[in-house]
Amino acid sequence: MEHPMATFELPYAKGALTLEIPASYPVDVIAPAEIAAAPDPRAAVDAALDRPVGAQTLHHFWGARSVAIAINDKTRPVPHADLLPPLLARLEASGIAPEAITLVIATGGHAPMSPDEFSAVVPRALLSRYRVISHDCDDTEQLVFLGKTAYGTPVWLNRHFRDAELRIAVGNIEPHQFAGFSGGVKSVAIGLGGRATLTANHAMLNEPRARPLRFLDNPVRQDIEAIGRLAEIHFALNVVLTPHKTIGRALFGEPVAVMEAAIPLIRQVYGVSIAAPYDLMVISPGGYPKDLNLYQAQKALAHASLALNEGGSAILVAACTEGLGSRTLSRWMTPDISDYAAVFAKFHQEGFRLGAHKAVLIARDGRRLEHLWLVSELPTAEARRMLFVPTTLPEVLTEALDALPPGGRIGVMPLGNATIPILRSPS
Repeated sequence: MEHPMATFELPYAKGALTLEIPASYPVDVIAPAEIAAAPDPRAAVDAALDRPVGAQTLHHFWGARSVAIAINDKTRPVPHADLLPPLLARLEASGIAPEAITLVIATGGHAPMSPDEFSAVVPRALLSRYRVISHDCDDTEQLVFLGKTAYGTPVWLNRHFRDAELRIAVGNIEPHQFAGFSGGVKSVAIGLGGRATLTANHAMLNEPRARPLRFLDNPVRQDIEAIGRLAEIHFALNVVLTPHKTIGRALFGEPVAVMEAAIPLIRQVYGVSIAAPYDLMVISPGGYPKDLNLYQAQKALAHASLALNEGGSAILVAACTEGLGSRTLSRWMTPDISDYAAVFAKFHQEGFRLGAHKAVLIARDGRRLEHLWLVSELPTAEARRMLFVPTTLPEVLTEALDALPPGGRIGVMPLGNATIPILRSPS
């Protein structure tokens, strides 16, 4: 006799995997609130450009001799095809020649993008009209030193961006596991920073207030704001995306004003109230590009851990078709690191290293759990090297359900990279 099953779709790469759990097990789906998609995305962007927040407008930069626009790389689901054409048209209408405009791909600590990859983030029609370059955080010839923040972070910034007369950041605003929020100046402060800048900033990730959805008291985010002030970023064009990666709301203006306008909406959409922690969580980062590599997919595990009991279990469902996503992380996880304690010991001995910090974040969450499984395209040995137990959904489910304590709670997070579980206080 077949038992009735509850079915859940988990985004995976550019498709989905189906999760089936016997209906006798109660399951909660933890996902962002629905937000209406803009009926006409480009019209929404035009409306934002028409009504900038903050004191400055593009009229202050009429006829600027040079413009630099920071845009996100292929690991971010930013709808550049809707954002860039209205912005570029507005700049040209302001007397700025196309040859004066440079699009700078903000790769942060990721590998630079090669020119044959540019069409993955810039519409082809724009590639022939505007100069496009990729940032490289290790290319000292590209960097200029701007001073230090109050947190002691040395600020090295992309020279092509900083030397421009008008400087604009383009991106999306969503929760971030230790910076609180993406968006605003972050695409520049981190996306176009030198490795020393990224390292010093991210070294604060274990600070108690370096948590998702925290802004004013978050040291990582406030350091990012300080970097942004030294970079003198004039405008941010940001969007709040729906759970389906379409534009919900567009904002344009001074970066701080953009963040102030967006944060209440982000908290409302992506902060999800839960009554009690869970004993088993099945997590998808949200599919492509959030599960392009383990470097990105790890964020979903960090968010899910906020809702997991000590000694619980997690199943991370992330394709990772491009592997780990960090050469530093791959080199750092040597064969002698066989458990979480070894990760912490090596990290403590060597000090903070960008890329290797992902191993620490995985270990930080994994050490609380009884089981940490990974459903992915990573080779089995690679998954094990990263201290996951590689598996498939059908294979793992029986074991996971058997490991549940009596009355154990099960949660499913289909959009884990952008979902922040918030434990309700007892009334």
